[in-house]
Amino acid sequence: MDIQYSKRIKLLHALCLAETLRDDEAKPNTDLNDYDALAAADYLSCYVTFKAIHAAERSPLAERTENFDMLSVYQAYALLAYAFFTTPLAKEDIAPNLQAAQITIAKTLFAGLPDAELIDIVEAGFHKFKLIGDAEANHWAEFRENLDKLTVAFVVAGTDDESPFDKEEVIPLFGRLLSQLCEAFENV
Repeated sequence: MDIQYSKRIKLLHALCLAETLRDDEAKPNTDLNDYDALAAADYLSCYVTFKAIHAAERSPLAERTENFDMLSVYQAYALLAYAFFTTPLAKEDIAPNLQAAQITIAKTLFAGLPDAELIDIVEAGFHKFKLIGDAEANHWAEFRENLDKLTVAFVVAGTDDESPFDKEEVIPLFGRLLSQLCEAFENV
């Protein structure tokens, strides 16, 4: 049986949300009809970015003072993940809202930062997102292709019992791609 992509990311959203809750927090709703595919893409983009930051052993708190621009790299990475999580939704006539998503992503990734800093992160992150998306150089095309494949692998691993790998096995790969992106922008 083939499941609609939108249902897969809703399921993955619910599973990842349940996984991140503490024991004293209410468990998430299990009715997938109560989930929104675009909200799931927002959440999953932030989820994989948080996991990638951790896997890459990065420290956004330290970078806020030492290399503030790196926060916009995380924003761009999450936007790229969002783009790849939402691309298959077009087949179901679900159109992503990148403008809204970039605000949601920034507020999630950088909760507690002042609005002025969030605005800087969103603007610089979107600029990097466009730069990477429009770049024709082979290394950027390969980066986009790898992140696209990785998001698909993550969705399959998290929602298909017959997947040859577990979603936790995919997470370190997100960290490696984030490290590549950070290195590219550290040298700019």
